Amino acid sequence: MRALVASFLGLAFGVFGFVAAMGLTGTWLAAAPIAVLVAVASGVWTFRRPIVPLDESCPRALRIVSCLAAVLALVVLGRLAVFMVAPFQVGYSSVPTSSWETRHSCLTAYFVAGKALSSQPNVYADSLYTARDDDPTKIRKPLKLGAFDVDVYEYPPPFLLLPRALRLLAPEFLPLRMLWFGICGSVVLLAMLLVARMLGPSAGTRALLLSPLVFAALPTLSVLQKGNVQVLIIAAAMLAMVLFERRRWAAGGVLLAFVTLSKLYPGMLVVYLIARRQWRALAWTAGAGAVLLVASFLDVGSATYRAFFDRLPAILGGEAFPAFRNPMAMAINFSVVGLVFKLKLFGVPGMSFAASKVVGWLYTIVVVWVTFLAGRRVLPDSEKPLVWLAILTLATLRSPFLPQAYAAFPPLWLLTLLAATYLPSTRVLGWTLLGGGGFNVK
Repeated sequence: MRALVASFLGLAFGVFGFVAAMGLTGTWLAAAPIAVLVAVASGVWTFRRPIVPLDESCPRALRIVSCLAAVLALVVLGRLAVFMVAPFQVGYSSVPTSSWETRHSCLTAYFVAGKALSSQPNVYADSLYTARDDDPTKIRKPLKLGAFDVDVYEYPPPFLLLPRALRLLAPEFLPLRMLWFGICGSVVLLAMLLVARMLGPSAGTRALLLSPLVFAALPTLSVLQKGNVQVLIIAAAMLAMVLFERRRWAAGGVLLAFVTLSKLYPGMLVVYLIARRQWRALAWTAGAGAVLLVASFLDVGSATYRAFFDRLPAILGGEAFPAFRNPMAMAINFSVVGLVFKLKLFGVPGMSFAASKVVGWLYTIVVVWVTFLAGRRVLPDSEKPLVWLAILTLATLRSPFLPQAYAAFPPLWLLTLLAATYLPSTRVLGWTLLGGGGFNVK
């Protein structure tokens, strides 16, 4: 079993390393040996010094399912790597028959916004992302960035620190797209390893063996392909909490501060820390947040922040999202706020942005209350990651627009962790596979 786990981890890190190296070097002659080195080094390291102490008593059925899922995950990740390196090879994308899947890239918004700062401080201006002849009463007509439609940037300014820093290594969009894919996949895999370790040898081993189910799932592949930062934010937030548990205050504070300033909803973990009176973790998070805000302000300037605060009510209320002009997009919106617009599609009167704002703020109060109650509970270390991930899952549902693929990743990961806490049986494994399969239905 140790060889199986080490082989999967080595090959997975190798896939992500190859794509990232292609973005940095631009040639497979350099990327291939780098990927081999990464795969061998990570595989040997995890074989000799397993991050999760493996419990060799795991049932045979779980080992077989894990082996099959690992092979499937490596196959689909390898196929997706081809599309990330060669975007004209649409047959290797996660859903080759969907032009939306093959031509939509959230990373376009991050790239365009970061690049535009040199001449346009208002990175929220529609002219950067939307065609001039766009009709606001119809589905948005995006500008193009090569073969990809340009998405709209709707994040706070501090988030731009990351894509702007990476542009120093990969100045053009396609190389940045490869580098971004490699980083996101590697961080998610690392987070899964460290979270599984917190569960203890038995449950941690089961979580590790179930983790290929997450990477083989369509939602995970879709988010990685589109370059949406959702998986990176979730993984980094979980890593921050693990680091706090290991008393790595500075590293944990930097990660939690960055994800909170970038996407806002990880701030629920700050509420959790307040409820638990973990003042040292809060102090490091606050200090790191202040430094990141200063760095961001110096980088983007005051005009960008003024534009953000002008845009913020529309972001929180949903008016800033062009998806609400598209009935198909409203149909796949899994947020609680999105329920208002689903009812509107069914002809329910009064289902407007004003109603969605009321629903959004009422739900926010509920999430804060639930998070505070969870923080007051006495928890064994093995249960803490499940609570953190549950909080993040609830918090993501506050977003005005949360497409199915982005909504499914955290609960899919949570499903594998929850299943790992139960004593292994065919029944538990069957329900886990059935639940995981449900997340793949579109």
